[in-house]
Amino acid sequence: MQATPPPITPTMLTAKTLILDLLLAIEGEPLSAREAISGAALLGIRENNVRIALMRLSTEGLIEAVDRGVYRLSGAAHELAGDVATWRTIESRTRPWTGGWLVVHSGPLGRSDRKRIGVRTRALEMLGFRAVDPGLEVRPDNIEGGIDAVRTRLVKLGLEAEAAVFVASQFDAARSARIVALWDGAALNTAYRRLGRELQAWMQRAGKLELEVAARESLLMGRKAIRQVVFDPLLPAPMVDVDARHAFFETVRAYDRAGQAIWRQVRGLPPLA
Repeated sequence: MQATPPPITPTMLTAKTLILDLLLAIEGEPLSAREAISGAALLGIRENNVRIALMRLSTEGLIEAVDRGVYRLSGAAHELAGDVATWRTIESRTRPWTGGWLVVHSGPLGRSDRKRIGVRTRALEMLGFRAVDPGLEVRPDNIEGGIDAVRTRLVKLGLEAEAAVFVASQFDAARSARIVALWDGAALNTAYRRLGRELQAWMQRAGKLELEVAARESLLMGRKAIRQVVFDPLLPAPMVDVDARHAFFETVRAYDRAGQAIWRQVRGLPPLA
């Protein structure tokens, strides 16, 4: 069973991921190298690492220069980061569940290329799939757009196009029992409430923190919270408490707005209207 993704620690935050995080957070606004260096300094990341990361991201086609020393996400990066960048509206992807299951048969796909397997696994996990048998992944059929939309998103995220993606409704009794046990709904409900309380408590005290401390904490806590949203399996009731999930997502959105306001101060920008 898998309830929550692994937490993100400061040591996992590299100059490259920081720059991408900042560009995703400011939603299309450009970011200067100076701003990236200042933000990185708050997290103990050296200026030279930031400059190297900017060059590599540009070479990889993930960012593009809009002026000297000023960057924005490229079109390719927006495409690759689509599911992450749209986390604020993730709940709109669900529809009422009628008891069916979305299934991916990945058994015939290659098993020797570890990088390929990693990309495939991440794509399946981002859409809440779990393996009931080796090479047979399932999730509730409650995703808006149905099988065609799910297949398209999986391929976009990295699943091989030749994988079989279909709907099933009548598993044998043994598999049916295993399927419903693949997700720990109680643990998810606990995580929604616990993380929601942590974020609310931080927002209440954020105004008393020094700006640099608030910026650092908002980014690190925000990464953890947004990752929880992005990798949420979006299970239907009664598998989880959908009201608790909605309340948590609302809290994350409020926290994100607070964090953006703090980072605008760090960047010397006026508050958003």
